[in-house]
Amino acid sequence: MFAQVKIVIAGGSGALGRRLCEDLEANGHEVVVLTRRARPGARFRQVEWDGRTVGPWASELEGSAVINLAGELVDRRPTAANVDLLTRSRVEPTRALVQASASLSEPVPVWLQASTLAIYGDAGEQVLDESAPPADGPPQMAGVATAWEAAVEGANAVRLSTLRTGIVLDTDTPALDRLLGLARWGLGGRVGPGTQWISWLHIEDWLRVVRLLLGPEGAGLSGIVHVTGPQPVRNAELMAALRRSVRRPASPPTPSPLVRVGAVLLRTDPALALTGRRAVPARLLEAGFEFRHPDLDAALADLVSRPVAAGR
Repeated sequence: MFAQVKIVIAGGSGALGRRLCEDLEANGHEVVVLTRRARPGARFRQVEWDGRTVGPWASELEGSAVINLAGELVDRRPTAANVDLLTRSRVEPTRALVQASASLSEPVPVWLQASTLAIYGDAGEQVLDESAPPADGPPQMAGVATAWEAAVEGANAVRLSTLRTGIVLDTDTPALDRLLGLARWGLGGRVGPGTQWISWLHIEDWLRVVRLLLGPEGAGLSGIVHVTGPQPVRNAELMAALRRSVRRPASPPTPSPLVRVGAVLLRTDPALALTGRRAVPARLLEAGFEFRHPDLDAALADLVSRPVAAGR
């Protein structure tokens, strides 16, 4: 456990950010959300910033832990303009935080920097731990993530952990809602070849990892940390588990060409469905972290049975 502290969160208005704010507040911590536009009636204290330049908000970092989740959603077409948007929306806030940290009287005690397992691109059958090098592409995945991680270099922090996170399964979120919707409507067959690996974890385990890294127990986990479950699955296994969770029969597969056509109509990136990474949380396991939801069927059953919290 860790002492009650003030925690400044950039990107706290997104799906993961909201869940994290709720969890940290429930554990007695003061939560401050950096936001471009304060919302009336928000549950947590908000401080406005532009996500690009240092301003009065920088004083909030004094004596606080920092969690940086800022970045636009990746669910968009991989055009040059969108890749630039995804990159800027991550790099600019990160650089602003780094610049602000330089003026503090004391270093930030703990800094958790978001990143993604997509930094490994389409990794095929390779088992990836934290020692694996980033891929050269595609630009909307490895390119964006590499620039994101580079932007935090030089942060004035006692301890900095970069969280390369897998797909976080949670209720009332775009990713899981879309997948469950496909399964319910009889479209829950394998996507493309179905052999691509999916690295995933339950929201409860994601929150528990963040709490671990914020506390003294996480002192040995600076640097790159894979925040993903211990049992990655193939796409075909994921889709079958989704069907079981909503009690639907086998569904026909969606061929890769149809995925690409559908991605154009839905204005999304077909690589999100057709690429994969077989990543494992080697450092967390070595540190003795025990996942509460390591099995996909049990994790989905737990999530599907949960009521959606009011206001989320």
